[in-house]
Amino acid sequence: MTSVSPLAAITGRRRLALTLLCFVQFMLVLDDTVVSVALPSIRDDLGFSAAGLAWVVNAYFLAFGGLLLLFGRVADLLGRRRVFLCGVALFGAASLACGLAQEPWQLVAGRFAQGAGAAMAGPAALSLITLLFPGPEERARALGVWGGVAGLGGTMGLVVSGVLTDLTSWRWIFLINLPVAALALVLLPRLVGESRAARRTRLDVPGAVLATGSVVSLVYGFLQAGESGWGDVAFIGPLLLAVVLAVSFLVVESRTAEPLVPLSFLAFRPRAVANGMTLLFSAAFYAMAFLLMIHLQTVLGYGPLEAGVAYLPYGAGILVGVWLSSHAVLRFGLRRTLVMSFLISSAGLLLLAGVAPGDGYVSGVLPGMLVTSLGCGLTLPALTVAAVTGTTEENAGLGSALFSSVQQVGGAVGLAVLVTLAVRRSDALTDSIGPSLAATAGFSFALVVAAGLLALGAVCIAVLLGSRSPGSEADTSQSPAQQG
Repeated sequence: MTSVSPLAAITGRRRLALTLLCFVQFMLVLDDTVVSVALPSIRDDLGFSAAGLAWVVNAYFLAFGGLLLLFGRVADLLGRRRVFLCGVALFGAASLACGLAQEPWQLVAGRFAQGAGAAMAGPAALSLITLLFPGPEERARALGVWGGVAGLGGTMGLVVSGVLTDLTSWRWIFLINLPVAALALVLLPRLVGESRAARRTRLDVPGAVLATGSVVSLVYGFLQAGESGWGDVAFIGPLLLAVVLAVSFLVVESRTAEPLVPLSFLAFRPRAVANGMTLLFSAAFYAMAFLLMIHLQTVLGYGPLEAGVAYLPYGAGILVGVWLSSHAVLRFGLRRTLVMSFLISSAGLLLLAGVAPGDGYVSGVLPGMLVTSLGCGLTLPALTVAAVTGTTEENAGLGSALFSSVQQVGGAVGLAVLVTLAVRRSDALTDSIGPSLAATAGFSFALVVAAGLLALGAVCIAVLLGSRSPGSEADTSQSPAQQG
């Protein structure tokens, strides 16, 4: 009988833990977009008003994005595995409540609880991976898988939604989460030990309240902008409140002995650049996924199932990009990899912007979809590596939460801004060129703007990110104090 060495057993356990954590992350990100295609069915079944229906999406965004920083720090202080398991349990229970909802308020409340559970589980899971794979090469590979799965989940939500809504019922887009949640709750305690910050500190309650309030106000304002317009008080009021709370947060953090987010942590250049570029990237890609799904159904005439199947090559392209990303980071460094991946993504969006009525799938939609998905797969893992560069046992949860929070805020901003630009462009042209061509013009305009954002991001990365790869020995040899 062949015995398994302790090292091999540990390595196998870490890989299994990574697989499980990635499955959970896929589930969490999936629920950002999984309701999009199912909204008409949900409206008809539960009797939502037009304004109320938007909150099936917004409640998740608001809770997920707003509570990330708070729960990321809580995970560092109370235990990352404990907070992860509590988050998964809450997410699973909320998914069951959503799937069984009989009234509009029940579904909205369930979505808010889902977002809160995701805000607990997401950062804790990413920080566990960061600590499970401490070496630069193994961390790059592990975070490459993680980042790719996140990108895949954001897009595949539309596929899953289309398939399940068309073949079964919209309720299954929530109930499908239950097996993944149950598996995580059973297996993870056997695979991963508890970890928390070695230095016991108190939670910075004023900082937590101000940070959470600022992010919630910002996300709420941009979500309202899509419904009310840029000049409406529903947008301007929350935006001003977010600015006031953010400034107050910075003042409080600069004067607190044990801040929620040390200012030196925010100032560490690789993380700052990575989070800033994640904001642009998420804005472009969340909007693209939503706009392309609408374009396929309203202009090209695809049904929900056809539109879902049409997205499958996108997932394949992301997986190829993920596989290439870790190799590219190790060979060329983060700066070159990110510049290249942003430019590829931008080129893909420009190709998709050219999809017009009457274009076939293979000749019209597929080329842009493949290029865009390849760029997405290359980009997200590299951004993830940069965003957690220099994090330690003391602040791994905080670094993970900040990155995840920026993704959610970027998604909300992208949906509000770019979808609004598309709608207004279409409305302005409808009378002169007809509804189909006007819808295409709006879709194309928004994607060209998104491509421009990514091209701008490539320039910023080339200028601002150091030539050394974050995560290399030279960078990670700093002390925790130097790294924030």
